[in-house]
Amino acid sequence: MIAHLDGLVATIAPEGAVIEVGGVGLLVQCTPGTLATLRTGERARVATSLVVREDALTLYGFAGDDERDVFELVQTASGVGPRLALAMLASFTPDGLRRAIAAEDVTALTRVPGIGRKGAQRIVLELAGRLGSPGTGAGGPGGGAIPGPRAASWRDQVRAGLVNLGWPARDADQAIAAVEAELAGPPAGDGPAAAPGGADVDVAVALRAALQKLSRA
Repeated sequence: MIAHLDGLVATIAPEGAVIEVGGVGLLVQCTPGTLATLRTGERARVATSLVVREDALTLYGFAGDDERDVFELVQTASGVGPRLALAMLASFTPDGLRRAIAAEDVTALTRVPGIGRKGAQRIVLELAGRLGSPGTGAGGPGGGAIPGPRAASWRDQVRAGLVNLGWPARDADQAIAAVEAELAGPPAGDGPAAAPGGADVDVAVALRAALQKLSRA
């Protein structure tokens, strides 16, 4: 297993980054929150989890060991694969996910794209008591609990992601303002709702929407 990567960030894309280690560029799939902590051309350390399939080897990267451990543990629940586990950590910090499951907050879990009410109930049932209490995770390389990158607002995360991708800060702010105006309207279907202040905005959805607006402009 590849436990972590420590190398130069070569490129950053909406769903992942290429980190060069020993002359080899490794593609790492990450949450928007983790991507927001990376800078092209700078050295970075990310905890990783290697998922092996018959047709692919996929490396997932995280801001700290605790996030990586939670990613692996939630996949022991029925119907949760790596993509859905990554979506859960794009919507929650590890401690936020612990609190939602401990409180049996099915409504909060259904805000994750791909999780319906029955799926959320199953996840709560199968993971109850298995993720530990908030604040007990391994955290980053030093071993202590650290705040997840999603402590920042969704606007800050999307702005950092756009700037990392090469967009000027002014253009990024304009795209975010346009996306926010759309999210402030009534939610469509079962998609993620925009609560007052944007507390429940899905960062990955907002980042994709902002990129679409910038590409059209």
